[in-house]
Amino acid sequence: MPKPLTDQEKRKQISVRGLAGVENVSDLKTNFNRHLHFTLVKDRNVATKRDYYFALANTVRDHLVGRWIRTQQHYYEKDPKRVYYLSLEFYMGRTLQNTMVNLALENACDEATYQLGLDMEELQDIEEDAGLGNGGLGRLAACFLDSMASLGLAAYGYGIRYEFGIFNQKIVNGWQVEEADDWLRYGNPWEKARPEYMRPVHFYGRVEHTPEGVKWVDTQVVLALPYDTPVPGYRNNVVNTMRLWSAKAPCDFNLKDFNVGGYIQAVLDRNLAENISRVLYPNDNFFEGKELRLKQEYFVVAATLQDIVRRFKSSKFGSTEVVRVDLSTLPDKVAIQLNDTHPALAIPELMRILLDTEHQTWEKAWDIVTRTCAYTNHTVLPEALERWPIDLFQNLLPRHLEIIFEINRRHLERIANLYPGDHDRLRRMSLVEEGDQKKINMAHLCIVGSHAVNGVARIHSDIIKATLFKDFYEVDPHKFQNKTNGITPRRWLVMCNPGLAEVIAERIGEDYIRDLGQLKNLLEFVDDDSLIRDIAKVKQENKLKFSAYLEEHYKVKINPNSMFDVQVKRIHEYKRQLLNCLHIITLYNRIKKEPNKNWTPRTIMIGGKAAPGYHTAKLIIRLITAVGDIVNHDEVVGDRLKVIFLENYKVTLAEKIIPASDLSEQISTAGTEASGTGNMKFMLNGALTIGTMDGANVEMAEEAGEENLFIFGMRVDDVDAMDKSGYDAMEYYNRIPELKLAMDQIAGGYFSPDQHDLFKDIVNMLLHHDRFKVFADYEAYIKCQDKVSALYKNPKEWTKMVIHNIAGCGKFSSDRTISQYAREIWGMEPSLERIPAPDDPRQ
Repeated sequence: MPKPLTDQEKRKQISVRGLAGVENVSDLKTNFNRHLHFTLVKDRNVATKRDYYFALANTVRDHLVGRWIRTQQHYYEKDPKRVYYLSLEFYMGRTLQNTMVNLALENACDEATYQLGLDMEELQDIEEDAGLGNGGLGRLAACFLDSMASLGLAAYGYGIRYEFGIFNQKIVNGWQVEEADDWLRYGNPWEKARPEYMRPVHFYGRVEHTPEGVKWVDTQVVLALPYDTPVPGYRNNVVNTMRLWSAKAPCDFNLKDFNVGGYIQAVLDRNLAENISRVLYPNDNFFEGKELRLKQEYFVVAATLQDIVRRFKSSKFGSTEVVRVDLSTLPDKVAIQLNDTHPALAIPELMRILLDTEHQTWEKAWDIVTRTCAYTNHTVLPEALERWPIDLFQNLLPRHLEIIFEINRRHLERIANLYPGDHDRLRRMSLVEEGDQKKINMAHLCIVGSHAVNGVARIHSDIIKATLFKDFYEVDPHKFQNKTNGITPRRWLVMCNPGLAEVIAERIGEDYIRDLGQLKNLLEFVDDDSLIRDIAKVKQENKLKFSAYLEEHYKVKINPNSMFDVQVKRIHEYKRQLLNCLHIITLYNRIKKEPNKNWTPRTIMIGGKAAPGYHTAKLIIRLITAVGDIVNHDEVVGDRLKVIFLENYKVTLAEKIIPASDLSEQISTAGTEASGTGNMKFMLNGALTIGTMDGANVEMAEEAGEENLFIFGMRVDDVDAMDKSGYDAMEYYNRIPELKLAMDQIAGGYFSPDQHDLFKDIVNMLLHHDRFKVFADYEAYIKCQDKVSALYKNPKEWTKMVIHNIAGCGKFSSDRTISQYAREIWGMEPSLERIPAPDDPRQ
């Protein structure tokens, strides 16, 4: 039997048919050796694998730099409108392979490393993930950067260069244990420090109102040092910039103590300033109102806005001379997109600059701010919405608090004029929430200070208009839009699943990588036996490869012919990993009861991190591992059911598991998942979805045909009705024998024989205060899973359904999403034209 092709060989096949520019392999080898020579320390003759990785990364980076410089020159010559994507998270993953794919270098690098006796996959594995995000929000920002570059938009991602990204998860005795993610310890070959653009950021102090204007004085200064990372577009020679700020103490920080002999302490205190960019807050969909977090949010905004104003004023490449003096045309040249409320302080900060530094009138300044800023909402969960205590603001950002109060005064004046006497509406719409502790509602600030507000899937955008922001929608319906999320097909198909990318390219050509809508052309081949065979074969190869990975890393033998049933995402009650768990237990009980029945074998994999302070989420992980321990060691069950908790789920693991998955679990309570993007990645990679009508699942069902997804459970209206009538978990528990059995096993210590009450908190929550109504969807979910098992026994029909799904993926490209943002929010036009490469003659 012929050995299956490696991923590298498959990608090479795509490239050979003309996608790759002809690259001189001997030049690459020469550059590689040159970099290796300069990487090695003088007294060390033996290169390590890491030395080889750095040599390769630097060789590839050489190909970026010329394009990067030329792109920025191009922008300065053309002076286009620029978009600034402000996000506290950028979940980038690894850069090397993505860069090779986008620059069409993978072929040549593979050949060059092969000739040098090296294995490219081994070198790629040395790279650390840049895990500067928690989950969906940060990964979306990364996909958006890829699409903005691929669409030729003059775009900049701005965030924080966290020294420690999302923690590494270890599973110890079944529990999650966190380890710091020291991703920079060996250096980062993709970033370039730009100390010449260092900017001061002010905190604390007090406000003086003088005849010359308002002054914010006696502040503490922290310096923001930018690090730039190139962001290449797909084979168009465009290279944009992600600029991440790192906090540095100024030289004189606290050195006034020096006079009284406190010099050592003063130098040690520099750490206090530099803590701002030390660590990413590890909460997903949960607000933590800590002073350090508010400092992070202001830090990124203050540094970024200075950069934006500087770039706007001096628009010649490499020049510092001021070309534009009047900021009134700022909205014609600058669009600022706020990725959730985390960078909301951009609104009062831009007001502060315009009022206090540029001496604009309030009316003029406010007009500039609202036309420049736009806000994306990512959640309706109340615990996720940012509400900052006023006394924290007063201490840290006194001038901004004054500005927010004035924004609120004028805003409420307008509402009072529109709705005279409606005091309740004024209370609901105020930027300041009354109560024991007055708080600033950051979402309200974003809506009032922006010209566009969008949700991230159609159903989510409808929900925010109907519930969360209903009052604001009634006043300004024109502000509200929908922008359904998308994913980049470069990373999430070409790079992670080259076998499938190739099978598709053989049928419909390669242009779909730039225009994912062309996937619908696959529908012509839905009954074509050769395509059905090829797609099934690619899936099987991916499963074999992932099985080998699991065996190596988890010491567990997997049946590669079993259905790979996968739920990977942050662990959260609303995502309902517990519903999945109840299905596992039910399946286990059924197999035990009728061991001789012809069961569809399944390997059920669940992965994801729990926020370190989220007790229930950590207990959910413990339950999954406990159930896995019992199931996996039961000889009656054998290899018909295996349960694996995937440790340390991150971008790089996603790139391995998603192409190997058969079934994608997207089972949140209807109305709670704003969009989801994992759902799209699975769909594009040939997994079928079992899911509720929530988030983007609704549009996926529309695009692929609802009959080609396994949809179950309550819809948003059903959930609303149940909220009104009351949800009684005990009614389901008493009525459904299989559910009762599963719960009694959890409660009675069947899965925790050494500690019978280990899961009492989960049992208590599910029975008495489950906000997410797990039991209400249990019956429908189990029935739907039975349909999944039945169809899996018919590989041909299963694969036909897969083809329908892949063909329906066109809408879910982040290129489509970004084109809509560009045209409908930013007033920019995307372009697929290539700019000249560095070695091309200039026009």
